[in-house]
Amino acid sequence: MAPGPVIALIDGEHHPAAVRDALDRLEEERGLAGVVFVGGEEKLPRDWSARAEELYGRPVRGGGYDALYRLAATTDARAVVDLADEPVLTTRRRFRLAAYSLSLGLDWEAPGARLTAPHYEPIEFDGPKLAVIGTGKRTGKTAVAGHWAGLMRAAGGRPVIVCMGRGGPAEPEVAAPETGVDDLLRLSSDGRHAASDYLEGAVLAGVPTVGCRRVGGGLVGEPGESNVAEGGRLAASLDVDRLIFEGSGAAIPPVEVDRTVLIVGDRGALLDALGPYRLMRADLALLMGAGSLEAAGALNVPQIRFELRPEPAEEVAGDARVALFSTGPAVPDGLDPLVASTALARRPLLEADLDRAAAAGCDTYVTELKAAAIDTVAERARREGARLVFLRNRPVGLDDALDAALMGLVDGD
Repeated sequence: MAPGPVIALIDGEHHPAAVRDALDRLEEERGLAGVVFVGGEEKLPRDWSARAEELYGRPVRGGGYDALYRLAATTDARAVVDLADEPVLTTRRRFRLAAYSLSLGLDWEAPGARLTAPHYEPIEFDGPKLAVIGTGKRTGKTAVAGHWAGLMRAAGGRPVIVCMGRGGPAEPEVAAPETGVDDLLRLSSDGRHAASDYLEGAVLAGVPTVGCRRVGGGLVGEPGESNVAEGGRLAASLDVDRLIFEGSGAAIPPVEVDRTVLIVGDRGALLDALGPYRLMRADLALLMGAGSLEAAGALNVPQIRFELRPEPAEEVAGDARVALFSTGPAVPDGLDPLVASTALARRPLLEADLDRAAAAGCDTYVTELKAAAIDTVAERARREGARLVFLRNRPVGLDDALDAALMGLVDGD
């Protein structure tokens, strides 16, 4: 249990006398920073609201989320203790209150369960510290982080992207903007994961990146282990003026930041269980494709619908015999590949598609810098004497000015 005083959640489905005794014991054992009433009146007298302090022996606040926020901001509370129950707290509502408690830095406790608020390491740095996180794998975090960095660079800034990945380096490592195919092939030949997100960022965004690793992802995105804090300090020591921390899967970089962009792929993953925690940390929600997110409006989080448009990072000749390798079905405008493979992350199928490309005489292999792009596709392109061109995914707002919204966060708007 967290040391120090706690905030108790109560409801009116329990008799006030029973609740008061429980609160008395809690205050004696740990100290009470406040009591929040979350609903229900079955066992309360008609005039209970006027007599709340008398009934419970101490002040009682209503308002749910607002009350939690005020108590977290004005007291030294360390945890929220849930003394409420069904039907007032449905499973979904209980999880959302738990997520909100964790987002305020408060542990959450209920009978038989305890969740610890994630720790975010401070990084000493004078400029903006930004984060791009997502609801899961392959939601476009690397594309958005790279695009954001490119906007900053075009505006005269000197950004660096700090990436964490499941295949990142054991020690934080800087990748220069000049990183090219030969560098990646050398890494691959040394047994390294040469398609790690930090390498993709350096190659396609044209800014320095720092590669880090993580293992595991807790219920609210806390890595089990990572070297991201060390990577952040390494990034801060470079000649840069903005730090962008890029999440991995649904995991959140475990460092303190000033602004966070959340990419929403799977709406269900965001709104179920403790998924809302990520939304509660966000300053901007980018919604992949059509549809809206009512919960974002309820939490006053601006939302922009967007899509990722694939495009070659270099010009492809009009008469090129193209083989396209990606993790999704989209084909870039103006490209008519003889072979189109979506098996970049499925190696047995990928090998068959590479054989088809060789049989078709493809002389240009266009590939996303993901999964087996280097150790399989780039290696095969070299053997076949084919040109290798990387494919990037450009984020495009569907109904709002995405670039202006991103730069507004940098400027503190």
